[in-house]
Amino acid sequence: MFRSTTESEAQTERTGRLIRILAGYHLGLAAVAAATIAVAAIGTVGLPVIVPVTLVGSAVAIGSTLAYLWLRRNQHRGRVASLIVNYLLFLAAFFTTLHRIGVFVGIDALAGTFGRGIVFLLLAVIGYAIRSRADRYESSPAKRRRVRAVGRWTVRLSLSAFLLAIRAPAGIWFLLRQFDDPITIGVALASVVTAAAIWPAWRRPTAVYLHATMRDSEMIDGLLFLSPNLLGFLVFFAGPFVLSLYVSFTNWDAFGTREWIGLANYGTIFDLTVARLANPDQLASEVIDTTRYGELFRFGLFGRTTVVGARDPLFWISLGNTLVFVLLAVPLSVAPAILLANVLNAKLPGMKVFRAVYFVPSVAAVVGVALIWEWLYNSTVGWINYLIGAIVDGINAALGASITDPTIGWLSDARVALLAIVIVASWQWVGFNTVLFLAGLQAIPSSLYEAATVDGAGRRRKFWRITLPLLAPTTFFVVTVTSIQAIQIFDQVWVLTNPPGGPGTSTMTMVLYLYRNGFQNFRLGYASSIAWVLFMVIFALTWIRFRRERGARIE
Repeated sequence: MFRSTTESEAQTERTGRLIRILAGYHLGLAAVAAATIAVAAIGTVGLPVIVPVTLVGSAVAIGSTLAYLWLRRNQHRGRVASLIVNYLLFLAAFFTTLHRIGVFVGIDALAGTFGRGIVFLLLAVIGYAIRSRADRYESSPAKRRRVRAVGRWTVRLSLSAFLLAIRAPAGIWFLLRQFDDPITIGVALASVVTAAAIWPAWRRPTAVYLHATMRDSEMIDGLLFLSPNLLGFLVFFAGPFVLSLYVSFTNWDAFGTREWIGLANYGTIFDLTVARLANPDQLASEVIDTTRYGELFRFGLFGRTTVVGARDPLFWISLGNTLVFVLLAVPLSVAPAILLANVLNAKLPGMKVFRAVYFVPSVAAVVGVALIWEWLYNSTVGWINYLIGAIVDGINAALGASITDPTIGWLSDARVALLAIVIVASWQWVGFNTVLFLAGLQAIPSSLYEAATVDGAGRRRKFWRITLPLLAPTTFFVVTVTSIQAIQIFDQVWVLTNPPGGPGTSTMTMVLYLYRNGFQNFRLGYASSIAWVLFMVIFALTWIRFRRERGARIE
């Protein structure tokens, strides 16, 4: 009993010493982060480097300072802060080390030699199966040991042969030789140090010493499991999201340095002018500065004609095309989906096959679908115009009429090109919306329909009085998602039109215009400002729809 108590006291003393060392480590880490920020601020690295260094350094300095203060007070939140700081620094240092020594490039090289070792991998699987089969020989321990040994050595030899076949030793030697500069060695040491700093905070005795509860332990485990998705969100969504906002205030061309120009990009987008014309045929250059503004449109009001000019007319044209596309594509892909869902909700033989058939366009490749529709839309050999011509010929023959075959130029006529893309997109989105509505229909209690039948309600009345009201949450979700998808339309326009956005500017959408500015004209600053305007349009439409849905529920 006395010895047990002495060992417990010694372990408590060691844990307390480790916590004090960990606190001192975080104090030094905070000092290093502050010094890094100061060096970056007084150096000549430029704003693109100062901003991320300042943000990361400030986060490390603040986190390490809090960890030091709380650990000195023996508070459990100091352990949490220490784990978070060291875990994030370890990941950053570890993946930076992999990048600097060429691991990610080596993965591409591995793809060229991996095929040579597939046979040995199959042998390793066979060896594992042999080892697993040894458990069947329970009555013969000696035979079971022999079978296990055969399986174990088969796995070992197969994996060794696999590594030799894919030239793993040469690859490892190549990676080791990349530790030839101070920066790579320093980053690698940082990953080792931060990994070592995680251990004293993660230990169970540390949690007990800092009076951690079960809830505290569950919180740390939960953060650990959430970290891959959370870090992925921060690195691949939130980070670029904030970076694009910064870039929108610059004139960056993707190659040179970024020059801060403030709201100049947004000023170019929203710079409009209005002037009255003496007559409807008067030239716009006589009333507006055409070197600065381009004519957007003109309209008549109270017997006077007014011309509207824009600094960037193509932005407003693309915005108008996008809104027209949304107004056409959303109803055409939502209303048929509701009707199809009601039909497919019937319990009839083979209905699952029809559900899969209607869903196929949603999972088909956009490019493939667009190419098929491009052939169907062909003015001379396309099936759509052929069927229209056959119908017109049939009507003329039956009624003795003389209707002329329209021969529609679906993708070459500026008047119908946008409608052609609306048809393709709506056809492709109907299947996915149908599945969502079908799920909503199956959540409606059948007892409601049975009670309505008893009351004498027909199918039409049950649809309007039961189905549609109870589908309101699903309808809100479908309309919102489809609207966002329609505002971001790009793939179909890019594949179906030549040049993209043509003929003229009849199918130029906001995302296509954004792409043209950012990745063809290399005006990333201006493209980022267009992206943020697009975001505000999506946000405004979603907010309005949400408010209307909420008001309808309250009523």
